[in-house]
Amino acid sequence: MTSIDLDDTAARRAPGAAAFAEVQASPQFQELRTRLRRFVFPMTVLFLLWYLGYVLLGAYAHDLMSHAVVGDINVGLLLGLGQFVSTFAITALYVRFANRELDPRAAAIRGYLEGDRA
Repeated sequence: MTSIDLDDTAARRAPGAAAFAEVQASPQFQELRTRLRRFVFPMTVLFLLWYLGYVLLGAYAHDLMSHAVVGDINVGLLLGLGQFVSTFAITALYVRFANRELDPRAAAIRGYLEGDRA
């Protein structure tokens, strides 16, 4: 069990509202938000269009969706499973993107707020 260094704890004070406002206005924070939005918004639109297409095909293209591919497996079932696959793929892409692009920037901002202003 490790002991807590009280001097180190006392040196790290919670930042106040002014510090948060300063960071929010900083170019580093704006870049972080911009990078996040450049990934999230297009990916959201892409997925919603893919989902809407699936729903519309299910509602209006019965012949296409019921077309047998292999045995009892039809196009509708494959497209439905594709929804799950695409969800996991988007999640994996986001995790990779966040680890590479967002987390280092967020850690630098957090370090600044917590007093590591080097």
